[in-house]
Amino acid sequence: MINNDILRRTRYIFDFDDSTMIAIFGLAGHQVTRREISDWLKKEGDPAYQECSDTLLAIFLNGLINKKRGKKEGPQPEPEKRLTNNIIFMKFKIALNLQAEDVLGIMALAHLHISKHELSAFFRKPGHKHYRECKDQIFRNFLKGLQLKYRDNIESKAEFEGQ
Repeated sequence: MINNDILRRTRYIFDFDDSTMIAIFGLAGHQVTRREISDWLKKEGDPAYQECSDTLLAIFLNGLINKKRGKKEGPQPEPEKRLTNNIIFMKFKIALNLQAEDVLGIMALAHLHISKHELSAFFRKPGHKHYRECKDQIFRNFLKGLQLKYRDNIESKAEFEGQ
C-alpha cells in the first residue's frame, strides 16, 4: 500500500486533526509542520502532494504507539528505513494493544475470515519457515475493519450525544 494512503486512513479512522498528527510525530521525537502533514494527506494528482517515505510513516507509527500505550523507558526505537505491510500491521497491533482474537474480530468486521495460524504467520520474522507476507488486500481489510470498529463508534457516539 502507499504510505500516504495509510497515513490518510489512520487519520480518518481515529478522527485525528492536524494538531494531533503533529503531536504524534512529536511523541516519536520528530518535528513536522502543518504544511507537511497537509501535503502528505493530499491525493496523488494534487500539485502540492508529497510522498510520505517509509521512515516518516515508521516515525508516525512509533508515535502512535507512544500515544496509545505510553512511552517506554529508555531510548526510543529507531524508525525503519524500509517498511512492509507486516511491519506496519505489527505496529498497529502494538499501538492498539490487540491480541490475536481482537485482530481476527476486526478482520471479521470487514468480512475477511482467516485462521489464527494464518494471522500469526504475518507476525513472524522474515526468515522463519512459517513467515508469510501480508499482501495489500489483507492489510486493506484490516484497515477497513479498524474503520468499522473505531470510526463508526466515534460517529455513533456523536449521533447519540447530539440527541
